[in-house]
Amino acid sequence: MKEENPLNYMFLEEETVNFREIFEKYLYHWKWFVLGALLAIVAAFLYLRYTPNEYLVSSTILIDDEASGGLPSELSAFEDLGLMGGTKKSIDTEIGLLKSRSLMTRVVKDLGINATYYKKGRVRTAEVYKTDVPFNINYFSKDSLVYKLDTTFSIIGVSNTNFKLVAANGEKRGEHLFGEKVNTAFGAMIITPKSVTDTFVNDELLIKIAPLKSVVESLRKKLAVELLFKKSSLIALSLKGTIKLKSEDILNGLVEQYNKDAVEDKSLIGTNTDAFINERLAVIEKDLSNVDKGVEQFKTTNKLTDIPSEATLVLENNAVLEKKIVELNTQIKLADYVIDYLSNNEEQLFPANLGLKDGNVNLNSEKYNELLLERNRILKNSSKKHPIVVNLDAQINQLRASIAQSLVNLKSSLNISLQQANQEERKVHSRIFSVPKQERQFRDIQRQQQIIETLYLYLLQKREENAISLAVTVPNAKIIDAADGSTIPVSPKRKIVYLAALMLGLLIPFMVLYIIFLFDNKVHSSKDVEDIIKAPILGEIPKTDLEQKMVVGEHDRDSIAESFRMLRTHLNFMLSGVKTPTKTIFVTSTVPAEGKTFVALNLARVLALSNKKVLLIGADIRKPKIHEYLNIDFDKGLTHFLVDNTLKLKDIIHHYKEGSFDVLSAGIVAPNPSELLMNGRFDEVLAYGKENYDFVIVDTAPVKLVSDTLLLSQHSDLSLYVIRANYLDKRLLEIPEKMYKDKLLPNMALLLNDVDVERGYGYGGYGYGYGGYGGYGEEKPKKAWWRF
Repeated sequence: MKEENPLNYMFLEEETVNFREIFEKYLYHWKWFVLGALLAIVAAFLYLRYTPNEYLVSSTILIDDEASGGLPSELSAFEDLGLMGGTKKSIDTEIGLLKSRSLMTRVVKDLGINATYYKKGRVRTAEVYKTDVPFNINYFSKDSLVYKLDTTFSIIGVSNTNFKLVAANGEKRGEHLFGEKVNTAFGAMIITPKSVTDTFVNDELLIKIAPLKSVVESLRKKLAVELLFKKSSLIALSLKGTIKLKSEDILNGLVEQYNKDAVEDKSLIGTNTDAFINERLAVIEKDLSNVDKGVEQFKTTNKLTDIPSEATLVLENNAVLEKKIVELNTQIKLADYVIDYLSNNEEQLFPANLGLKDGNVNLNSEKYNELLLERNRILKNSSKKHPIVVNLDAQINQLRASIAQSLVNLKSSLNISLQQANQEERKVHSRIFSVPKQERQFRDIQRQQQIIETLYLYLLQKREENAISLAVTVPNAKIIDAADGSTIPVSPKRKIVYLAALMLGLLIPFMVLYIIFLFDNKVHSSKDVEDIIKAPILGEIPKTDLEQKMVVGEHDRDSIAESFRMLRTHLNFMLSGVKTPTKTIFVTSTVPAEGKTFVALNLARVLALSNKKVLLIGADIRKPKIHEYLNIDFDKGLTHFLVDNTLKLKDIIHHYKEGSFDVLSAGIVAPNPSELLMNGRFDEVLAYGKENYDFVIVDTAPVKLVSDTLLLSQHSDLSLYVIRANYLDKRLLEIPEKMYKDKLLPNMALLLNDVDVERGYGYGGYGYGYGGYGGYGEEKPKKAWWRF
C-alpha cells in the first residue's frame, strides 16, 4: 500500500494579495510606460507651443461712497446751496452696472473689437491688435448693419500698393489697390495701409467680423467684477485674454464709460435747473423793462424830479412795511412759478433751492429728485414693469402730490400775510393825506420795479451757483490701479499641463495593460494554479527558445536544465513512500501542446543522468510525438505490441544512446486506442518495465479529450500533471482540480511548463529562474533594452 505523501499538503494555505507581484507584472512593461510618458510630454510641449497664452489683466477702482469709506467730499463748501446732496450708492448696484450689457456694448463699439484680425503662420494663426494690424478698414454700410455681420475674409499683401481679397471659402475675389472702393457681399469698404513703407507683402491676414451681441456676451462672461475687501468700496475688475493690450483697453474703456454715465446722471439735475432759471429770467427781463419804461413815462408826464422832503418821516416809517410786502409778493410769485412748472412737467426734475421759505417743500423736492434719478437709472437696464420701478413710481407720485399741496398751503399763508401787511400800510397811508396823488402813484410803480428787480437778481445768483455745481461734478469711480497684466501667462498652466500629460502618459499604458490582464484567462504562474488546485506543485520549467527537444545535458547548467534537476529532486521526495524498487510515473496534461512529451523526454534524461535505468513509454497512441522529438523512425512500437500477441517487448524497445535511456515509441495511430489499451497487453509492458528498470515514465494522452489516461492510471505511482503557462485557459483548471479532488489520478502532482520568468511569472511571482541565481547555471544573454 502507498503511504500518503507529505507534499500533498503543500500550498494549502491561502495567501494574501501580493502587491509586489502585481507591481512587477506591470514593471516588466516599463518600456511602454517610458514611451507613453515621452509621447505625452512631447504632445504637451506641442500643445503649449501652439496654444495661445492667456494673460490676466486687472484694474482696481474706488467707488464714491462716503458711508463705506469712499471718496471724501471736497465740495462740502457748496452744501449750504443744496447742490451736493445725493443718495448713498449700493456697491452691489455699481458692480451690476459695471457688468451691464449696455456698458460693454459701448466699449466694444468704441474700440471696434467686433472685428478681430489674425496673422496666418505656417502652423497656427495668431491674433494681432492695434499697431500690429498694418491697415485700416472703412465700411460704407451703416453701423447697425456692420454690427450684425458674421463673416470672415482674408487680405494678402501683393505689393506696397496692391492686395488680394480672399473669401472665407478660399475663393479669390481679385486684386485691388489700397484706397480703392471694394464691393463685397456684405457691403462696400475701403482698405488703407497705416504705413506706406512698412507693408505686409506676401503676408495673409484673416479678418473675422462677429455680431456685436455675441462679442459683448463673450466679454461679459470673461469679465470678473468683485469687491476687493468686504467692508470697503474697492472693486477689482479682471479679464483674461490672449492679447494683454486689448484686455487693458477693454477694462480702461469700461471704467471710462462707467464714469461718463455717472457724470451725466449727476449733471441731469443741474441741467434741468439751468433751463428753468434761464426760462424765468427771459420772462422777468421783459417785466422789468416794462416797469422801467412805466417809471420813465410817469415822471415825464407828471414832471416829477424829487420826493417832497415833508414826506420823508412818513415814508421812513412805511419802509419796513414795504420791505415786508416785497418779500411776500416775491414768495407768492415763486410759488406761482413752481406750481406752473409742476403742472406742466410731470417726469422732469424739480428745480432745487429756489428760495421758498417752506421747509417741507424743499425737503420733499430733494427727495422727489433723488427718487426720479434712481428710477431713470434703473430704467436704463429694465422695464417699467420692474417691481423696483413700480415702487419708485408710487413714491414719486405721492411726493408730487405732497409738494403740490404744500405749495397751495404756502401760497394761502403768504396771501394772508400780504393782506395783513396791506392793511397796516393803508393805516400808514392815511397819515400822509397831504402827500400828492402823483407821489403815491409813483410809489406803486416803484414797488413793482423793486419786486421784479429783486427776483431777477436772485435768479441770476442761482444760475451762477448752478453753473459752479455743473463745473465741479466728479465721477463715481476713482482709478486706484490702471488696467495692467503680468508678463507671465495664466493659461495654459505649463506645470499643470506637463504634470497632467505625464500622468496621462503613464495612465494610458496602465489602463491598456489592465484591460489586457483583465481579459487574460491564461495560466501564467504557480499562483494562478494554486488559487484553484491545492495539489502540490513540483516545479516550473522555464520558457526556452532552443529548437531541440532534449534540453538537459550532462554538463548543462542553464536554467531549464537546473529546473529538471529540481524536478528530479521533488519526484524522489514524492516517491519516497513507494516501497517497490521500480517507480512508475505517468505524464499527462489537459489538452495537447502543453509539453507533456517534452517533459517526459527530459525527465527520462535527467533521471538517467543519476545512473538510473529509465524506460520511456509513448502511451499517447492517438497523437504520438516521441519519434519526432528524438528524430528517430522506429519500425514498431506500442501499438504493434498491443495488436500482435507474438511480438516480444525486447524487440520493440530501443536504446536512445544520446539520452542514456530506453524508448518504447507509440507506433502507428490505431483506430481503436481505448480498446487496445484495455486488452491486457499494456499490463505486460508495465510488468516488464518494473522488472528491468528503476523508472518507467509513461507519456499518456490529454485527459480532457480522451479517457486513455484514466484507464491506465491505477498502474501509476505518481501522476505528473503538466500545465503549460501562457497557453492553458484558467477555466480548464477545473479538470485537474476535479481529478485531484476525486483522486482519479493516483498521487497527483503538478508541473508548470513554459514559464516566462522574464515577465515576472516565475515561481511565487518573483521573476527569477534557477539559472543565474547565486552563481548557479549560465545566464541567458540579455536582450537589448530598446527592443520591445
